[in-house]
Amino acid sequence: MVDRLAHSEANSKRIALVESCFGAAGQPLVISGRVLIGEGVLTKLCRKKPKARQFFLFNDILVYGNIVIQKKKYNKQHIIPLESVTIGTQPDEGDLRNGWLIKTPTKSFAVFAATATEKSEWMNHIEKCVGDLLEKSGKAPTGEHAAVWVPDSEANCCMRCQKAKFTAVSRRHHCRKCGFVVCGPCSDKKFLLASQSSKPVRVCEYCYVQLTSGGGLQHSDSTGRRSSNFNNVSDDEDEDDSSD
Repeated sequence: MVDRLAHSEANSKRIALVESCFGAAGQPLVISGRVLIGEGVLTKLCRKKPKARQFFLFNDILVYGNIVIQKKKYNKQHIIPLESVTIGTQPDEGDLRNGWLIKTPTKSFAVFAATATEKSEWMNHIEKCVGDLLEKSGKAPTGEHAAVWVPDSEANCCMRCQKAKFTAVSRRHHCRKCGFVVCGPCSDKKFLLASQSSKPVRVCEYCYVQLTSGGGLQHSDSTGRRSSNFNNVSDDEDEDDSSD
């Protein structure tokens, strides 16, 4: 069915319409062989709070963005190559039900559908697309995935030292390796996680020890100490969902 739709005029028009909804700031989506499989609104578990996002599933990529005007305008476009995607289980979160994990080497997060049927359809279609891509390319499934960040609301104190209480002065940070919400002193190291960034990123003390125990040490300065301006880096380094 996908091969039959790949070069159809109806499919090309649908993709062109999605592309236009993201405006000039979005990346081009119309390419040969690409098929729009489905679309819908899912609730994405973001760092600050759950937020509705518009998702589009193509046969090779997953695209999502902020809803400005439903069916007409979206912004902050994100494109995820499906070859790097693994689907995981996600327990219900209070009022948030019918969820699953979208895991990639660079970013992982939870989404929730409105119904169990919708969840099943999304997961089945994603897994089918991923399977078809890997079969065609001969590649193995991705073995490494970024941690799913624990939402800010689930941690009133540091998840490592269990002592530091978060306030307007003592801010929350996220370890890029484990996804825990941690205080500044418990996350004053950086380590190069090449799948996530070309620069060293914030990690907690526990993960830093685990990462460096096998060698390959890379950190924020040559001495292993915290650099002088480290605490002045705002959590747009926790960029994901303060802006997403």
